[in-house]
This record gives sequence, structure tokens and C-alpha cells, in this order.
Amino acid sequence: MALDDRERWDRQHAAKRATQEPATFLKEIFQSDHWSIPRGQALDIATGKGQNAIFLAERGFEVLGIDISPVALEEARRSAEEKSLKVNWQQADLEMIELPPLRYNVVLNFNYLQRSLVSQIKKTLKPGGWVIFETYLTDQSKIGHPINPDYLLLHNELLGSFRDFRVLYYREGKFLQSGEGEFRAGLLAQKGS
Repeated sequence: MALDDRERWDRQHAAKRATQEPATFLKEIFQSDHWSIPRGQALDIATGKGQNAIFLAERGFEVLGIDISPVALEEARRSAEEKSLKVNWQQADLEMIELPPLRYNVVLNFNYLQRSLVSQIKKTLKPGGWVIFETYLTDQSKIGHPINPDYLLLHNELLGSFRDFRVLYYREGKFLQSGEGEFRAGLLAQKGS
């Protein structure tokens, strides 16, 4: 495990108060009448303080949230307990993890870009499974954090990464997030049966 990464994320999570709000894009997906995502096993990659995992648990999913930061996971655990929700939490370095094949009905990936995980996301989804993925675009570096190109999507990169899936919804551009505009790309896609 990369101790430097864990320490950095622990400090960042300890410094910021948790928002109880799930990602706007995730809420939009579940509020839409255009698709119905069946309940089942869900994985939240880089769950942080767990607001997206908790959102799914409130909707009847069995959720595993994975993150490198024990500080974030402890806060996530407390938040879930306050709502009497069962969510499984796992501390792991995502750069070292091997996701099990054909395990999940839904995989979430928000505000985190590790290109090497895309193939694992595809393999860990069951046939007919759904991926909901949203993170920052390269344009974000012009207005604020993050600025490292390793963590920023190129235009249409996310769309191209899931071209072998049925893409049901895709967007990229500047969107309101936490009261501020951010450059993001978001995708809802389904694995073939």
C-alpha cells in the first residue's frame, strides 16, 4: 500500500467536513424515468466518506465501499450507522487491488481516475451490469483542482473507454457541483448480457 497516498488522503479527509449529499450525477441517474437499475450487489470505488455508497444502500443495494483512507472510511461507517444502514467498507490501495470477476450488478466510480481500473470494472460487472462513472475533464486544470493530467479525462476519453458497453447516457462539459462550476464527464453504461 502506498503509505504516502494514504497519509495524504487521511489528511485531506480529516480537514474537510463530510457532505451527506451524494454526487449530483448519481442522483440524476436515479431520479430519471429513462432507465430502471435493478437492485443487487454494488461497488463504490474510491468511496471516500461514503455518501454515494450510502445513497445506494438507502435504495436497497448491498454495497461495498473501497477507499485507501481509514479516516474517510471511519466517517463513512459512522454515517451509515446513524441511518441504520448496512454497508461494507474495505480499506485498500486501488492501485494494488484485483477486483473479483462477475461479482457486481452496479459499479460506481466518482471523482477518481485510475485508467488501469477500467478493464477491472468491466470484468467485475455481471452480464447486464451497470457502470456509473463521473470525474474531472482536462479543462478543470484551467480553473482549479485537480491539475495533474494523470487524473483528468481527455475529451471523449470516458466515452471511448466504454465503447464496448451500451452507453445509455453520456455528458461532458462544465456543470454545477457543490455550488461551483466544474469540468466533468459522466457516463451511465450497461454491460452486454
